[in-house]
Amino acid sequence: MSSHKERLNRITESIIGAAIEVHRALGPGLLESAYEACLAFELVERGLKAEQQKPLPVVYREVNSSPDSLRSLRAQR
Repeated sequence: MSSHKERLNRITESIIGAAIEVHRALGPGLLESAYEACLAFELVERGLKAEQQKPLPVVYREVNSSPDSLRSLRAQR
């Protein structure tokens, strides 16, 4: 396995683990914003960078999305 692929796998495992931990702690039924804030906190605790509600331009068949399209959360190491 390449080192890039291994790195991506480690990051992915960390993100999934954080999401599971947050969901187990909070349980089901809350608004997305509650999970998002807790997940962002947990990702930072795990050594990842987390950005919330950043603009995300989307292009679909040569049509640009509105400037208010947002990605909920972005994580990276």
